[in-house]
Amino acid sequence: MTAAQADLQAEFLEMPEGLRIDRPEVSDGAVLWRIAKDSRTLDLNSSYSYLLWCRDFAGTSAVARDADGAPVGFVTGYVRPERPRTLLVWQVAVDGAYRGRGLAAALLDGLTARVAGERGLSVVETTITPGNTASERLFTSYARRHGADVEREVLFEAAQFPDGPHDPEVLYRIGPLFR
Repeated sequence: MTAAQADLQAEFLEMPEGLRIDRPEVSDGAVLWRIAKDSRTLDLNSSYSYLLWCRDFAGTSAVARDADGAPVGFVTGYVRPERPRTLLVWQVAVDGAYRGRGLAAALLDGLTARVAGERGLSVVETTITPGNTASERLFTSYARRHGADVEREVLFEAAQFPDGPHDPEVLYRIGPLFR
């Protein structure tokens, strides 16, 4: 990790009191699935996919734990194979009892600082459906905190989804990071 990355990590890892960021474990998969389901805004994946995610992508994902070690929020992501300095953030969710405390932002900052330190990172990508104001605010404020630009373009049109009505997914590309 460079000195600049260490400074960013120290600056952006402010967690709400009593909570900590950790890597997810397979045993967290069921709770992450429940948090995603209870969010009522995320596309819910199968419970099996959350178990696999916690096993195969723990290095590019993060979980917030309460004082007892129980997951209360998460961010899942992966490094794009053809762009190894780009982290695609798949989902961010916080248990209803812990919302409004800045936990999603702390998780995102903590995860990107860790990935930057371990692998190098210059860009964060995510997709957001139009009207998802909470996600739009989360990622645009992330870009501001990190002094990065945000580019937006439709990645998948509504008609491309085979399983019925779905809003388009807009790609947010945030970078450059960790200059």
